[in-house]
Amino acid sequence: INDPRITKIGQFIRKYSIDEIPQLFNIVRGDMCLVGPRPALSIETYEYDNNVQSRLFTKPGLTGLWQVSGRADTNFEEQLQLDKTYIKQQSFFMDCKIIALTIPAVLSAKGAY
Repeated sequence: INDPRITKIGQFIRKYSIDEIPQLFNIVRGDMCLVGPRPALSIETYEYDNNVQSRLFTKPGLTGLWQVSGRADTNFEEQLQLDKTYIKQQSFFMDCKIIALTIPAVLSAKGAY
């Protein structure tokens, strides 16, 4: 993170995804799942074609396939494809694997913003 506007503490918080913790409240409320596609920004949905619309009808998750497949090192198209793959192949075992891979991905901070 080489943005001069971000403090050292802010860099640490972003690097280790601590800023994602408030989403746990959304999981408890039932608005999100632990594993699922990344929540879409309103501006992103304008770029969706019919192949990606299913992402809007799937409950978003705190972590997902693209978060354990490179995080910020993936481009937008790759992220959409990984979310689409997750939606098509979603299973309990896949969720367990993603959760298991999330821990080292966060601790290593590889691909963090």
